[in-house]
Amino acid sequence: MQLDVWIDPACPWCWVTSRWVEDVAPHRDVTVVWRPISLKFKNDVQPDSPWYEAASYTHGLLRVLESVRAAEGDAPLGGPYGVYGEHIHHRQDRSRSAAELLAEAGLDTAHAAAVDDESGDTVIRASMDDGLALTGNDVGTPILAFAAGDRQVGFFGPVISRRLPLDQALRLWDGVTAAATVAGFWELQRTRTEHPDFRPPAG
Repeated sequence: MQLDVWIDPACPWCWVTSRWVEDVAPHRDVTVVWRPISLKFKNDVQPDSPWYEAASYTHGLLRVLESVRAAEGDAPLGGPYGVYGEHIHHRQDRSRSAAELLAEAGLDTAHAAAVDDESGDTVIRASMDDGLALTGNDVGTPILAFAAGDRQVGFFGPVISRRLPLDQALRLWDGVTAAATVAGFWELQRTRTEHPDFRPPAG
């Protein structure tokens, strides 16, 4: 199964869900394709917003991912996204340059030139349109999509606050994918009472 996951490195909830995806993928024969969705674009973040600097930083990192994809395909993208998340969420560090992050991921630092290249935004917007066409516009990140018979099913979430032990992670995967493929099913939701927790699963 191919699973498309739309991500912005800025989003901590997206980061936790992405770790869940990484945990379950080898146990459910899932090939993950990381897709860009820019919260700078999605939320129309303006220069006077307190979120502008952070959103612009990770938007540039999405441009870098697309440069890597254009040169090397989908397979390497989990590496730099993983490095992004470690620095941004675990270390609360947005000071690293794109070149430093690429080097840590073992990739060609020449892709760092894309961080300021606005031509990459065409690809980012097209990818966003793909994801939002599956879910509607009133969602955030992450968006997940996979083939269900002869159609592609996309949904927002799941939103989880912590990395789960493997047995729980697999149980959640099986439940989410089963529910998402039922015709007529739309949503489950409750108010979040926890902040994202980036620690490894207990036990």
